Amino acid sequence: MHFMGIAPGEAAGFHYDGGRELYQRENFSRQKVINVRIISGENKGLTIKAVPGMTTRPTTDKVRESVYQIIGPYFEGGTMLDLYGGSGVVGLEALSRGLDHVIFVDKDYKAVKTIKQNIQAAGAGDRSAVYRNDASKALKAVARKGDKFNIIFLDPPYENQQIQKDLIYIDEAGLLQEDGLIIVEHIKKVMPDDDFESFKLIRREFYGITVISIYKRREKNDYSDGTGEF
Repeated sequence: MHFMGIAPGEAAGFHYDGGRELYQRENFSRQKVINVRIISGENKGLTIKAVPGMTTRPTTDKVRESVYQIIGPYFEGGTMLDLYGGSGVVGLEALSRGLDHVIFVDKDYKAVKTIKQNIQAAGAGDRSAVYRNDASKALKAVARKGDKFNIIFLDPPYENQQIQKDLIYIDEAGLLQEDGLIIVEHIKKVMPDDDFESFKLIRREFYGITVISIYKRREKNDYSDGTGEF
């Protein structure tokens, strides 16, 4: 897989103009359901249904666009694991921008139903799979199958963030392709480690209470500490 627009070893240009709308858990029950949209690619402008209720928190358009500007913005093939699928908007954005296949996972019935509806609306049924499962069980299942991914996206609910545990298992099971990236959306008070055996932190961006941490698979014989440039 090739991440278009970023040369190997070259820092990606990045700009964020602020203004992220925060979906804080304590206020979410008083907010109406907000649909989001595909920002770019073949399905640009497609409205993505949000999951009814208060069990999911959508990644906003501005944060999503910022992430894809860092890691893309477009792809020439590749696979993705969207471990906390929610509405499916992150994985569907990746498919719209050129990814070959996405596996969506969520343990919430309403989320799984919504993901399937959004996949149908995007015409992406032959490029995706949806599983209702707990994140830990899903990671073990894909490991047993021998699956490896170019991108793994983790966006767990704010009140139940087991990110460190997920990253340790991804590391030990070797679920990341050689050129792979892990993108984690989390809160400031749940800060995962910078370095793991097979991948390391390369970028961390802050949006209010939300943090985006990006990890990259280590190159052969790379045992350096600290964050690198991307």
